[in-house]
Amino acid sequence: MINQFQRAYKEKIEKEKVPPGKRPDWLKVKLPTGDNFSDVRTLMRKQNLHTVCEEAKCPNIAECWNHRTATFMILGDTCTRSCGFCNVKLGIPNKLDLEEPKRVVESVEELNLRHVVITSVNRDELNDGGASIFSETIRLIRQRMHQTTIETLIPDFRGSEDAFEIIMQNPPDILNHNLETVPRLYSVVRPQAKYTRSLQLINWFKQKGLKTKSGIMVGIGEDIDEVLLLMNDLVSAGCDILTIGQYLQPTKVHLPVDRFVTPDEFSFYKVEGLKMGFKIVESSPLVRSSYHADEHARALF
Repeated sequence: MINQFQRAYKEKIEKEKVPPGKRPDWLKVKLPTGDNFSDVRTLMRKQNLHTVCEEAKCPNIAECWNHRTATFMILGDTCTRSCGFCNVKLGIPNKLDLEEPKRVVESVEELNLRHVVITSVNRDELNDGGASIFSETIRLIRQRMHQTTIETLIPDFRGSEDAFEIIMQNPPDILNHNLETVPRLYSVVRPQAKYTRSLQLINWFKQKGLKTKSGIMVGIGEDIDEVLLLMNDLVSAGCDILTIGQYLQPTKVHLPVDRFVTPDEFSFYKVEGLKMGFKIVESSPLVRSSYHADEHARALF
């Protein structure tokens, strides 16, 4: 239910709406440079690993890599789903690389990460969706990096509880699964996903005792009421951490930007989210799922 204050704020935001076009100043970032940036990139090439930082053209790649942090993307670089916002390659994936977890762990150790984020493409052609590779990667990190906290940003595994149970054989510290957008837009933004299935996934892992996290994009066609209702749904599902960032069209064949959301609106979502019961809300134009993930982990553990 949208309260009177939220309604008034919505009217204010509508008057200040920034249409798509030239990016406003708050969305401009520096080109990635620096010794640490080069070191991380060299390491990824040496280990034949992929990062969502590069594959998804994350605007924070310079900041994160210069802090020697990265989000590892396992299960290859080719996705079986055709999400309208995502820049990761679509097609028939290569054969599963069973040595990948070992190379990820070697990289985590070389970078001496206190907190590591592991995500993946969707591998719907696999019986377990790749859950066993997630589990093995976590197991190996736990063996060699006892002080490192682990966050996984997982696909929905088509709602398979068998896959969920495989994840729980070697559970992460934080379980992340992004809703991405409001339910009305799922048919174009996440056509092979289901809003209720994603909420059920978050609740399933919360019931198992994990810290849970989710993220959405704004400026892709939603309105403020829909964002607030989604946030309420996530709180009800037991979500602890929420990230909200501006959608940016990666190429001309992807969904267009509907509007540029102002920093003021992002601040509004953060305030309202904390009121609703989220433990942490990271909400600003350049936020992505793993932005400040290490800080979130330190705050929770």
